[in-house]
Amino acid sequence: MFPLAGTAGWVFFARFADRVGKGIRGAPRDALVADLTPAHLRGAAYGLRQALDTAGALAGPLIAILLMVVFLGDIRGVFWIAVIPALAAVLVLVVFVRDPPQPVRGDAPRNPLRRAALRSLGRRYWMTVAVAGFLMLPRFSEAFLILRGGGPALTAAFVPLVLVAMNIGYLLTAYPAGSLSDRLGRRGMLAGGYLVLVIADLVLASAEAAGTVLSGAMLWGVHMGLTQGILAALVADTAPARRRGTAFGVFHLVTGLAVLLASIIAGWLWQSTGPAWTFGAGAVIAALCVPAILIVLPRGG
Repeated sequence: MFPLAGTAGWVFFARFADRVGKGIRGAPRDALVADLTPAHLRGAAYGLRQALDTAGALAGPLIAILLMVVFLGDIRGVFWIAVIPALAAVLVLVVFVRDPPQPVRGDAPRNPLRRAALRSLGRRYWMTVAVAGFLMLPRFSEAFLILRGGGPALTAAFVPLVLVAMNIGYLLTAYPAGSLSDRLGRRGMLAGGYLVLVIADLVLASAEAAGTVLSGAMLWGVHMGLTQGILAALVADTAPARRRGTAFGVFHLVTGLAVLLASIIAGWLWQSTGPAWTFGAGAVIAALCVPAILIVLPRGG
């Protein structure tokens, strides 16, 4: 839709469709990873998925910048090129990916969000989702990292380097953290990730120079690498196998709403008190997440 868009309305619609697509594919993708991965390798599997996803998020904009130079600023041409990997991804899914065998069930399909189905997910799963929702409160939108990079720290042309630094930190830690969580336990690794977020927020709260902003953004990415794949592995650990699609759908819904709430609060703080207080408040809430992880979060597996 993007290369065909001729008005702002069409661009908005294309972006909306893109986000709807992400919402539709997220839960089935994570459930499929859990179905195809041995239980003792789930952390590594979700860490690898996060690392590959982040590698694409890092490489995509860089390739787009290169293509903009090659195509002399023809953004429509760049979007047409972007259609190729999208179609390739669909082709890979259709040709190479198969669902694991499922037991034959004679009952008719029913609404997975009915009360009985949600109750069957179990107490350990719901405790995991509740804690995960709380853990998202200091994890407001990465757009605030871009805002922090603006102004005197970085000129407008170099502000995207903030996201580059974040994605590098994310990419380098996601798979090792997931693999280590399989051997050392998920809760300790998750708690360590939130201690890193405390440090990242404190660095960003006091940042004035470009190097400090980029260091804080990279630490933010390290936090993401230490936590996001492990949270997905915890959902797979605690949800019944036959309900994994529903379980991941509810998980993404709860954490998405929590991030939205966190971003609204962060925006209000930014407007009323400035960036230092915004990231300072994030550091305080991130510090409170550590005991929630170690005391309340159920053990996986």
